[in-house]
Amino acid sequence: MTALDEANLTVPMMKLELVPVPVSDVDRAKAFYEKAGFILGVDTRPSEGMRVVQFTPPGSACTIVFGTGMGDITAMIPGSVKGLHLVVDDIDTARSALMNRGIPIGEITDFKSVKYAEFRDPDGNSWLLQEFPPELRQPGQSFYKEGR
Repeated sequence: MTALDEANLTVPMMKLELVPVPVSDVDRAKAFYEKAGFILGVDTRPSEGMRVVQFTPPGSACTIVFGTGMGDITAMIPGSVKGLHLVVDDIDTARSALMNRGIPIGEITDFKSVKYAEFRDPDGNSWLLQEFPPELRQPGQSFYKEGR
């Protein structure tokens, strides 16, 4: 991974911190993400007809948002988000944790040493657990450990 030299950036730093996930039933989605172990950060009704719910996957700096009355965000087709990646240190442990919470999750697939397992929310938005083997992890990537 290329080192970041902030002095030579022609575009300022930008951090992805919020991803819309379209759902058909806010309360059902909220119950699912709580069951999956995501951390509830916001559940508010700032105005009549508007509800904003935000969850953060454990250890992530990026949250997801869903709700009602949020214009283009709530106009998205429920279940249309596919392949959101949750990078994990140990896919077996992460998969077992979800299964123990009652979340249906697929088998682990090994694709050239990178492992994946998929689960879906009630609307069909898909999530992938992803594990890079320690020897392929680079500085700056999640779970990189010096000298591993």
